[in-house]
Amino acid sequence: MTDITPSDTQHRAITAIRDWFQFGSKNQQVFRLFGFAGTGKSTVLKFALQELGLEPHRSASEGVPCVPGVVTATFTGKAALVLRRKGTPARTIHSLIYSVIEATEEEVEKAEKKIDEAKVEARKLTGFERTMAEATIEAMRQAVSEMKRPRFALNPKSDAAHAELIVLDEVSMVGEDMARDLMSFEKPILVLGDPGQLPPIEGAGAFTNDPPDIMLTEIHRQAAESAIIRLATMARQGQAIGFGQYDAHVWKMRKMDVTPEQALRGGQVICGLNATRLQLNNGMRHAAGLSGSLLPSGPAEKIICLKNQNDLGLINGMFITLDDVVDENSLYFSAAVTDEDGNRVGPAQQDGSRGRLRIYKGHFEDHLAFDKHRHDRDWKSKRMLTEATFGWAITGHKSQGSQWENVVVWDDGLGRSEEDRRRWLYTVITRAEQGLVILA
Repeated sequence: MTDITPSDTQHRAITAIRDWFQFGSKNQQVFRLFGFAGTGKSTVLKFALQELGLEPHRSASEGVPCVPGVVTATFTGKAALVLRRKGTPARTIHSLIYSVIEATEEEVEKAEKKIDEAKVEARKLTGFERTMAEATIEAMRQAVSEMKRPRFALNPKSDAAHAELIVLDEVSMVGEDMARDLMSFEKPILVLGDPGQLPPIEGAGAFTNDPPDIMLTEIHRQAAESAIIRLATMARQGQAIGFGQYDAHVWKMRKMDVTPEQALRGGQVICGLNATRLQLNNGMRHAAGLSGSLLPSGPAEKIICLKNQNDLGLINGMFITLDDVVDENSLYFSAAVTDEDGNRVGPAQQDGSRGRLRIYKGHFEDHLAFDKHRHDRDWKSKRMLTEATFGWAITGHKSQGSQWENVVVWDDGLGRSEEDRRRWLYTVITRAEQGLVILA
């Protein structure tokens, strides 16, 4: 911290946060610190916490009392992982304030039995009465489908109930229900947001939808010299980004001028649409000589996790490496797995080593033939399986909270409106740290 001096704008933000927490948080629960890429939100946060003398919250454990402090949380597990690697204890908002509730197999089977009984009764009807019965059966099917998905119940004993301050980073994807649940703990909440980023898939960002208390707009000199920040700013403002070279590492090029082999070497590929993601993964696997099998071909494959498994240290959005892949049956294959840091991941063995993981096939099979009913059909079996898929290309929403040294943006025109399009392009550009190629 000693080699960083806040700018005048940042110093005013630090003072405003200090005054809010000490004198205003009783009347104003949420303080919004917003800023676009390169404006130094993280710097302001570090100095503000330092001035307040707040340390990370420590939960009570056997023989050790709780030490109230700062709880830091993010919407995505990958964003929390990035913060932890930088030295800030962080977790997901879900793990902070919710307990997971899953329907039992008996409850699901009972509900499905009722559907079967209703179908028998519906066959006895005719005309409008049968139409009404079939509509009811479809509603019952939808209800059972929801039962098969994990649900989240507010945990009143959460660390959020004992913390002095809750800090939320990367809040653009936090919706209204989650925001309301967070506020129910009646603790001061400091949110860091970038209103230029993508909102939740459904609805609007609850915290970024309202005006900020502090809006950082001054881009640091070092950040201003970055071509990535310049292009991100152009995207956010709706300016056209022309084809050409912007510095030694930043380009905008035509798709036809780039081969799949070049895309492989360009860095993490990010696209807009899920259909595009499937096509790009297939094309890049073919270019890498890995398309002979539907299953991953070993360490050369790029694989991304799709489900948190906290007991194993697996995080949704984390990349993993597979070795010694064995096709076990129609539902899963097994493999020796290591995480992004090269640590072996798997169930603990008696000799202290880590065992193999069983990985669900369905998401890989979707690259051959997408099946929207696959989840309902396999829900019971895949509960105990690791969920992952090919990660050569990922969507912009999946990329949020992550950054890579080099990024290839495959612009497939995502955006229901001009504002959607600006936010998507701004978000994916700012995932790049050094190298960026936009393909359009």
